[in-house]
Amino acid sequence: MNAQSPERIREVAMEFDNAIEARDVEKIVSSFADDCRIELLGITLEGKAGARKWIDWLFGNVPDIRFDPVIIIVEGNVFFEEFIVTAKRSDGTTIESRQAEVLVYEDYRIKSLRLYFDRLDFSDLIAGNVFTRKIVESVKSRSLKGLV
Repeated sequence: MNAQSPERIREVAMEFDNAIEARDVEKIVSSFADDCRIELLGITLEGKAGARKWIDWLFGNVPDIRFDPVIIIVEGNVFFEEFIVTAKRSDGTTIESRQAEVLVYEDYRIKSLRLYFDRLDFSDLIAGNVFTRKIVESVKSRSLKGLV
């Protein structure tokens, strides 16, 4: 592996985010190394097939997505970003979620993507009926018991 420029890593990471916002599946998948690993929500996906599965899942649940960086750190071949996701569904429902990602690059391709977010941020988007929404609200309020 050749040394990688932190400036170039930052550029390719931004190109990756832009490809997601543009829903450019082929550009997104080509951003990954053939033997990549993607970790989110307690699961691991591997290879370009795993990358495609992740992006199909993302676009299947969130048709419109925008990223707003909060902080970016590049150290060696590691890109860390805290960001705010604004997701909009086809019915116009919008949600914001504060997330973090760790991307490890090899030859400017993503070797490892670890994505951290609170899945409850998106629960309102998938709670279909009144009963389900009440359950979601109950879980959210119970998770804060003792903090607020």
